Amino acid sequence: MRISARADYAVRAVLELAVRQGNGPVKAEEIAAAQGIPHKFLEGILGDLRRAGIVDSRRGGGGGYRLAHASTAITVADVIRGVDGPIVSVRGERPTDLSYTGTAEPLLPLWIALRANVRRILEGVTVADLATGTLPEAVRALAAEPAAWENP
Repeated sequence: MRISARADYAVRAVLELAVRQGNGPVKAEEIAAAQGIPHKFLEGILGDLRRAGIVDSRRGGGGGYRLAHASTAITVADVIRGVDGPIVSVRGERPTDLSYTGTAEPLLPLWIALRANVRRILEGVTVADLATGTLPEAVRALAAEPAAWENP
């Protein structure tokens, strides 16, 4: 699985909005500067997040972006889906839309299991978890495994 630059920037932008929640709308330029995200690229990402119902926007001098819901109600999976679509795909298709025959048949349950594990992690972490630095224990345990930091 690959996390696209678009998804990484989207999560970082939503996280920036979460930590500034309560201070009014935040301008895209401020988010871009704080997170080192190219401004034009971020504008497109914020548009996708708005259409996905994750952020709201307000025009004008006091305008900007804010979270559309409480940070406790937005998962990392929601954000990634908002900008990239399905979290796990095989050749651009959802695993449940695939079929294999013969010796390749065991691939389908493998792809389904992969998707289930990725979803378990990304749907189990909210923007609030990231904003407060309190990742769920299961995520911390996986990240604490030495092999998790190795690139085979």
